[in-house]
Amino acid sequence: MGQNRDRFAEAATEARRAMVREIVADGGLTDPAWRAAFEEVPRHLFVPYYFTPRAGAWERLWREDPDPGRRAGWLRGAYTDEPLATRLRDGELLSSSSQPSLMALMLDALRVTDGNRVLEIGAGTGYNAALLAHRLGDAAVTTIDLDPEVTESARAHLSAAGHRPTVVTGDGARGCPERAPFDRVIATCTLPAVPYAWPAQCTDGARIVAPLSTGIIALRVRHDAGGRTAEGRFLRTSAYFVPLRGTAVPEEPGTGGLSGSAVENDLFRFMLSLTAGSLDPEEALALWYGEHRPERSRFGVTVGAGRQWAWLDDPEGPYVWPLGPSGD
Repeated sequence: MGQNRDRFAEAATEARRAMVREIVADGGLTDPAWRAAFEEVPRHLFVPYYFTPRAGAWERLWREDPDPGRRAGWLRGAYTDEPLATRLRDGELLSSSSQPSLMALMLDALRVTDGNRVLEIGAGTGYNAALLAHRLGDAAVTTIDLDPEVTESARAHLSAAGHRPTVVTGDGARGCPERAPFDRVIATCTLPAVPYAWPAQCTDGARIVAPLSTGIIALRVRHDAGGRTAEGRFLRTSAYFVPLRGTAVPEEPGTGGLSGSAVENDLFRFMLSLTAGSLDPEEALALWYGEHRPERSRFGVTVGAGRQWAWLDDPEGPYVWPLGPSGD
């Protein structure tokens, strides 16, 4: 039994190192502190089972499978640089463990420093909270999720990995006022708009990193005479996450007759989703070509007192569009 455990531990360590090498080779994990976190936090403890698509259905892989070949497949899969489906209901994906390289990108964009207090929206498996706790310490990290089953399993996974950040069952759209203020907020679920509670519970100079539409927004919070505002641009990468519970995310729009590559179609759909209700597809298409097929990083979001808007190039420029209600 001891030899089997040793072989398993060696296999898990090598698989984890291989995953980190792959992310580094693709240009990620340039911060040594985050690289150390990914090297040392065992992802497999957070995905004791997961589902993979096969022949139009979902196949379950788990660590207790009596077949040693399938157990080995489960471990290899746990350390692929891919998202892993972790909870289903009637065939619908409810929760997943995000792609590690995308997690690394978002954690890097958070720009944490020692002493920062972080709120994570969407506890998921607990893996992202464990990475944060490795970097900042358990006491600095709060993770929240609406589903008590999710928070219970995240808490158990974190404990198995030796971490005990604060895990809260509650509506992440309302933040976590009893643990505020926060220096950083990170969401692992997509949003139709930024909840106003988040910047309201942040310190001056705080950063918010969150999926919005099919991109990732990085906002800086400012305190001034007019109250708290949050403003920033999208990262260049695309991102697709499970929606925040309790929010309605618009259906993905069509390409409005756009003829182009898959990347261009993806970028145009991103712009359509931000301008929904303000521009029809023909107007959006004219703007798209008139502005030379803008990349995601040319778009941004401003969250002010009771209103927020998306913009192209300049928050006070000619191209601004109101975002939908945050659910507050």
